[in-house]
Amino acid sequence: MRCISTRIHAMLDYVVGILLIAAPWIFNFATGGPAQSIPVILGLVALVMSLFTNYEGGLVKMIPMPVHLTIDLLSGIFLAASPWLFGFAGMVFLPHLVVGILEIAVSLCTIKAPFVSRV
Repeated sequence: MRCISTRIHAMLDYVVGILLIAAPWIFNFATGGPAQSIPVILGLVALVMSLFTNYEGGLVKMIPMPVHLTIDLLSGIFLAASPWLFGFAGMVFLPHLVVGILEIAVSLCTIKAPFVSRV
């Protein structure tokens, strides 16, 4: 069931992008390596993609919403699995897993087209 508007999704994209970039320092796993770099890179990708998405939060509006949602889904799966794929689950896994699962859920629950005003 798709119940999250693209407007709310846009706000979440910017918040989660910033959170992913800051997560290694907030949750004290900024020790270098993939545990730190994966969320930072995915956060930067989320912010740039948001700027280029055709929704209420986009500035350039080049990326269609279904493409954005597919990338979010794949990003969430990758983030959630990354502690085991890259072997750092013994050090840290919960932030990656939780944010990855939330990203998957939001991508599956967001309406596929932005609201268009018919004034």
